[in-house]
Amino acid sequence: QVQLVESGGGMVQAGGSLRLSCAADASSRFFFHLNELDWYRQSPGKEREMVARIAAGGSTTYLKDRFTVSRNNAAATAALQIDSLNSDDTGTYYCCLINYCGRGTQVTVSS
Repeated sequence: QVQLVESGGGMVQAGGSLRLSCAADASSRFFFHLNELDWYRQSPGKEREMVARIAAGGSTTYLKDRFTVSRNNAAATAALQIDSLNSDDTGTYYCCLINYCGRGTQVTVSS
């Protein structure tokens, strides 16, 4: 089983930027560098949506506007940067690997 932990969420003002992190635990590191990683957002009243996908080798295969995704396979970590935050970015953000997701980190954008 893959264990992932997201961090970096919080309350931010509209227009700002935020960098979220995702870390795999020691037992999951073997799988981390072999698989693509997805970031999802679950906003209030909306379905979960993918905001980024990064291939195992580091190329970005899907990315919503204003998002930047990266990964460090040696450290088994990934990052998601969100720029020009607006209220639509409010939600819980999850990183997922082989259909396993962490518990998420909450982002709240205040106007």
